[in-house]
Amino acid sequence: MVTVKRILEISLPRKQSAFLWGPRKAGKSTYLKQNFPESIYYDFLKTDVALEFIKGPALLREQLMAKDEMSLKRPIIIDEVQKVPEVMDEVHWLIENKGLRFILCGSSARKLKRGKGNLLGGRAWQFEMFPLVTPELKDIDLLRALNHGLIPDHYLSDDYKMSLQGYVQDYLKEEVFAEDLIRNIPAFARFFDAVGYTHGELISFSNIARDCGVDSKTVKEYYQILADTLLGRLVEPFRKRQSRQVIMRSPKFYLFDVGVAGPIIKRQITETRGEQYN
Repeated sequence: MVTVKRILEISLPRKQSAFLWGPRKAGKSTYLKQNFPESIYYDFLKTDVALEFIKGPALLREQLMAKDEMSLKRPIIIDEVQKVPEVMDEVHWLIENKGLRFILCGSSARKLKRGKGNLLGGRAWQFEMFPLVTPELKDIDLLRALNHGLIPDHYLSDDYKMSLQGYVQDYLKEEVFAEDLIRNIPAFARFFDAVGYTHGELISFSNIARDCGVDSKTVKEYYQILADTLLGRLVEPFRKRQSRQVIMRSPKFYLFDVGVAGPIIKRQITETRGEQYN
C-alpha cells in the first residue's frame, strides 16, 4: 500500500505533553504508531477499553505506575481521548506528580469540554493533523484532489466514491447527531446540504436560515458546531479597525477537505476548466 510521509513533527521535551487534534481519517493514529512505535498505547475506539476506563478512571494511574521506568520515559499515547473525558484528571495528576508525558489524540475538544473533561490548563501543546498538503505529495494531481479530496485513504484510492459518501454520513451520525449537539435534526440535515454549496463562499446566514426553517442565530451555532468538530473553519473578513459596517461583513466557511463537498452537492469535476473547476 502507498504511504505518504507527513510533515508534522511532534518532538516533546522532558515533562511536556501534547494534544493532537484532527478530523477522522486524517492520519492521526497512523502517524502516532509510526513515530512512537514503542510508546504505551491506549485506544479508546475499542469499546471494551473505553468502558473499562469510564467505570474506573483511576485504572489508568494504577496500570501506568506498574510499568517499568524505561516505558514511562516515552510519551504515553491515548487515542480518541474525547470518548473518555473522565481520565483527564488522572492524566493531569500523572503529569504534575510523576512527570509523565502524554500525547492525547482526538477529533473534537468540544466533546471533552461537554464531558467536563480537564483540558490540562495550558500544560499541553496543541498540534493539528490536516488532510494531505502539497509538500507531502511530490506530483499532486489537482483534478484527483478536487474529486477524491485529500484525506489520505480517499486521495490514494481509485474506488473513492462510496468511501466519501460513507464518510459524510458517518460524520452526520457520529460527530453531530449522536453527540446531541443539536435538537432539530431535520433542520440541521437541511443545513448540512447547504454547507457544500457555501464552501469557500461568503455566508448569508439569513438565506440559509430561511431555507432551513430556523433563525439566523441557530445557523451561526450550526457553523460553530462544524468548526468545533473540525469539519471546517470560519474565516472572518480582515479589517484594520472596527467600523460601523463591520456587522455587514460576512465570514467565509471552508470545509476541512474539498472532497467532502462533492457527495454533499453531488458534484463531479471532469476537466480542469469550467465554472465548477474555478
